[in-house]
Amino acid sequence: MNASEPRLRHSIAFNYAIFLCVLTTAPTALAETENEIAPLNYFLHSYGPASTPTMYLGWAFVGLMVAIFVIIALLLAWAILRKRPAEDFRSIGRDDKGMPWIYIGTGVSTCILFALAIYSLVTLNVIAKPTHAPALTLTVTGYDWWWKVEYEDDDPARRFVTANEIHIPAGLPVLVKLKSADVIHAFWVPMLAGKTQMIPGLTNQQWIEADTEGVYRGQCTQYCGVQHAHMGLEVVAQSDAEFRKWQDAQRKSAATASSTGIDAGKKLFLDRCAGCHTIRGTEAVGAHAPDLTHLKSRRLIAAGLLTNTPDHLVKWITHAQDLKPGTRMPSMVLTATEVASLSAFLSTLN
Repeated sequence: MNASEPRLRHSIAFNYAIFLCVLTTAPTALAETENEIAPLNYFLHSYGPASTPTMYLGWAFVGLMVAIFVIIALLLAWAILRKRPAEDFRSIGRDDKGMPWIYIGTGVSTCILFALAIYSLVTLNVIAKPTHAPALTLTVTGYDWWWKVEYEDDDPARRFVTANEIHIPAGLPVLVKLKSADVIHAFWVPMLAGKTQMIPGLTNQQWIEADTEGVYRGQCTQYCGVQHAHMGLEVVAQSDAEFRKWQDAQRKSAATASSTGIDAGKKLFLDRCAGCHTIRGTEAVGAHAPDLTHLKSRRLIAAGLLTNTPDHLVKWITHAQDLKPGTRMPSMVLTATEVASLSAFLSTLN
């Protein structure tokens, strides 16, 4: 047995346990913020027209399952408690004695399943496209284990890229094109829309719309490797004015100040990080990791693992493999002076 296999199995089990916790609990202390974050256990609630029909369908399935459970439990209790007439144990009995009940059960089950199939198809048709043209189109690409978000525009100069955080105008439909750069992922923001697979070589799409302003939690829901549980994202629904303001800021290149510490941090970044990361307006044009042009404008880092604070950013840079084992981000060995200068440079990326 390979020496790394026990560690790999432990990591898979550990992350699966974390994923189950994410599904059933509110965000941890690392995700605390002034804005209320909607945890994934609110998937039976809807804050958008793309998710409301799916929510009703889910409730219908839950109600049916509860009804089936109750009926089976009552029949089982009746079969156990009822008194049977004494019979000769050597007698076999009539073969067709219970057949009417089998016919009835099969007929009822067939009708229910047929009705559910029709209801599901109607629901799929309703959520297939928005009632009016999308106000915005963006492309989300899944990587191991983070999200690349590209905001499209007819004018190439107005397009921009960000990561792990999607901003949308509240009350307007948004078309989301879904791709994968490596393995199969799945895009799911439960209170805004259903799940859609992200398959390598294929572009799927869905649309989302938020009725109210707020922050909505999303998650990859197709197991994609050891850090699947730590592949989260946030959808930030804003007023139209606030969204336009954010969008205009994101289109700008990085505007960094200059000082001895900042310049040293920039040189260190270009030497050690530019092969993977992009910072528009600098020589850093890496395409294998999140675009960091406006890093400080994001609430979270590491695909939702940590809040974007100076301390967490330093911990992520220097202990990435401890915090997220298997991620492509290496744990960088830096001196105290290098940490200070790199932090000073990254703090300018607003």
